[in-house]
Amino acid sequence: MEELSTTFHAQPLWLQSLIGLALLATAALAVNYVLKHVILRLAAPYLDRKSKTIDKAAAWLATAAPLMVISRGITLVPNLPEEIYTVVRNTAQALIVISVAMAIVKALTYANELYERLPRSKNRPIKGFVQVVKIVVLCGAAIILISVLIDQSPLLLLSGLGAITAVLLLVFKDTILSLVASVQLTTQDMLRVGDWITMPSMGADGDVIDISLHTVKVQNFDKTIVTIPTHRLVSDSYQNWRGMSESGGRRIKRSLIIDQNTVRFLSDEEVVELKKFKMLKDYLAAKREEIAEWNARELSGEDAPVNARRLTNLGTLRAYIAAYLEWHPSISKDFTLMVRQLPPGPQGIPLEVYCFTNTTSWGIYEGMQADIFDHLLAILPEFDLKLFQEPSGGDFGPAFEKH
Repeated sequence: MEELSTTFHAQPLWLQSLIGLALLATAALAVNYVLKHVILRLAAPYLDRKSKTIDKAAAWLATAAPLMVISRGITLVPNLPEEIYTVVRNTAQALIVISVAMAIVKALTYANELYERLPRSKNRPIKGFVQVVKIVVLCGAAIILISVLIDQSPLLLLSGLGAITAVLLLVFKDTILSLVASVQLTTQDMLRVGDWITMPSMGADGDVIDISLHTVKVQNFDKTIVTIPTHRLVSDSYQNWRGMSESGGRRIKRSLIIDQNTVRFLSDEEVVELKKFKMLKDYLAAKREEIAEWNARELSGEDAPVNARRLTNLGTLRAYIAAYLEWHPSISKDFTLMVRQLPPGPQGIPLEVYCFTNTTSWGIYEGMQADIFDHLLAILPEFDLKLFQEPSGGDFGPAFEKH
């Protein structure tokens, strides 16, 4: 051993340094090989096979070990200038900080992946909070990294942050706004992955597919993706259709625009004819009895029909539509159901159908709504009523042909 030491010290100084550096590099490479190619491979069967993130976290953490060997071992290499010692040591320590920080970031990502496997993650996502912790970790790592490179205490850097607080607030304005918004969205359960939202100002009309710290991604029904800044979902208005989905029913609110010129009283013969509608039998019987009693009481001794109460074709149609909706198997009876007459306008009298289907599926809902209004449009002539329709060129053709 003494002969080996004597032989080493007998070598030129530059050769001693070169041999020391070679031995240090060999030791670092050996540690790196043992950790990544032996220990991690032996541990692989016990790691989560559903995710590669945990493997990356372990790899980053394993990278810190050979860097520690270099950081500690560089002082044992003889005959190097002090500046070389300082640069190598500080660089190795800076890389250790980066490795540990990246390992923590990957571990946080893996923790979020584990949480997303739980059923409650759809209602309470934590991705935004995880991203906040990542930012804190990376900011802390950046401070330590700079302090290591300049060989100063991190407290010195922190003491100078007060002078640049305004700049930091300006730089991280969107992050701060997004953080506050993300907390509000999550704690108040305002938005979940899978919710159908409508936000015309951002061109969004579809399902939420991702909620992160800075952005919320919405996949529109035309399969385009809209990215919305998270804070806009708190500062701006949007419509969330989750309540409709959870209720089990979807609203139908559509009007038939009746031509006002076709509204009139029904004759006794027409009332009798309308009794062929099964859904109108009870209504007509009760209404005729009510009208007969009123006329007998209020018009005793008068025979002018203009003073008497009479049934109208529009009112009878309204009763028919209400009965039809009550009977329809696709219309929910647990929600509001009514047929109402809105104020007349230049185009006619709106007769609005207001009810809820017993499904929230978009395709089925549209089919149900179309079937209902197909029937109502086809039944109008039975009540001698017409829809209002803007005149077209075809309407004027016969008039011109006469001349």
